Amino acid sequence: MHLVKKIEIIANSFELGKILDGLDKSGVNAHIVIRNVAGKGLSGTREDLDMTMLDNVYVIAFCMPEQIKPVVEKIKPLLNKFGGTCYISDVMEVRSVRCVASM
Repeated sequence: MHLVKKIEIIANSFELGKILDGLDKSGVNAHIVIRNVAGKGLSGTREDLDMTMLDNVYVIAFCMPEQIKPVVEKIKPLLNKFGGTCYISDVMEVRSVRCVASM
């Protein structure tokens, strides 16, 4: 097990490409995208919108602790300009490493 950072971003789906590009440029190349997210936040309920471009997405990514500063530098301006939120937390990664025997 080892410590990694979990990045959770909730934003307008219209900005998804910019968000994923920001993660990629920060060295975070793997992510999960959940589309059509509805809920209630500070700006109220967003589940009644009919237009697809106004749907929210939930992006989950993981990175090493030393990668988090570049991520914040890329993502924060996007969220400030277009709206959305980002949460960063410490989590433990459990990875099974398969050993290959030499022949």
